[in-house]
Amino acid sequence: MTPIIGAITIGQSPRTDVTADFLPALGRDVTLLQRGALDDLTREEIAALAPAVGDYVLVTRLRDGTEVKVAEERIHERMRAAVRYLEDQGASLIILFCTGEFPGVDSRQILLRPDALLSSAVKELIGVGILGICVPSAEQIPAMTKKWAGVGSGCVCAAVSPYSAPLSAFRTAAAELALGGADLIVMDCIGYSAEMKKIVQEETLKPVVLPRTFLGRLAGELLGGI
Repeated sequence: MTPIIGAITIGQSPRTDVTADFLPALGRDVTLLQRGALDDLTREEIAALAPAVGDYVLVTRLRDGTEVKVAEERIHERMRAAVRYLEDQGASLIILFCTGEFPGVDSRQILLRPDALLSSAVKELIGVGILGICVPSAEQIPAMTKKWAGVGSGCVCAAVSPYSAPLSAFRTAAAELALGGADLIVMDCIGYSAEMKKIVQEETLKPVVLPRTFLGRLAGELLGGI
């Protein structure tokens, strides 16, 4: 029987950009159901979710590819509703297509939270090395520095949007991380693609962790036992 899994995006579904890398990494056939926190909202309603000063900024995209920014706390309830919807549709495994924290979002099923999973894995991998982080927006750098504090001996960030920056900008961002002495790099947004990762890896010659394929391989491992 083909397993049913669910994916939740903080933007609008379907996230065909993410699944282009996620599904091959999964390594098996599944029925994938998607739900977005911004599904069925008008542009005016989405604009009302924009971050204010002091809010935790999340960068995502709409169904038509438009980049938008939302405040994490303003979409919590919509994320919880998306989980309930996917549970009701029979999903046996649910994945957050976002590297934000979302501490109040939980599920009756196994829920893969990339934020927590990446943090635990990278802490073990980096040791006392310097961690490099790609983030979509410079506004996120203070929050990301705080988020990754205590992992490795230091953190260096570079801002480059997966939704609006040209691929050439990834070489520039990678050069910044290399100059900062990064020993391992995390591309801290589900929007980053395998092609973007390849550029960063070629430029830095360092290991690079990509959330969407990391999640795909972990989900594939779990599905073998569900």
